Amino acid sequence: QVQLVESGGGLVQAGGSLRLSCAASGGAFDGYAMGWFRQAPGKEREFVGVVTRSGGRTSYANSVKGRFTISRDNARNTVYLQMNNLKPEDTAVYYCAAKNSDYGTSYNYWGQGTQVTVSS
Repeated sequence: QVQLVESGGGLVQAGGSLRLSCAASGGAFDGYAMGWFRQAPGKEREFVGVVTRSGGRTSYANSVKGRFTISRDNARNTVYLQMNNLKPEDTAVYYCAAKNSDYGTSYNYWGQGTQVTVSS
């Protein structure tokens, strides 16, 4: 059983930056591809991006491409989401998730989420 704990959320002005962290425990971290998702009030959860198990490849939603960067430190069992040039529409609860394959869209484990609020 893998436990995921996000941190780093908060309130930031438009144009600012935040870095979210997701610490994993209870499993072999490098055996999981790690994704980030977000859910705004009244909206469905949406994919933000994913990093492969080795960290060698990333993929992003078009809405964040060029502004957000995912990285991971397998020695620290942690994945990061660097968010730059934030916009009010980025306001959401951000979740990290783990899946035991670099392929597919089904995630096995989820964190509890961290709130990001971007003011205009």
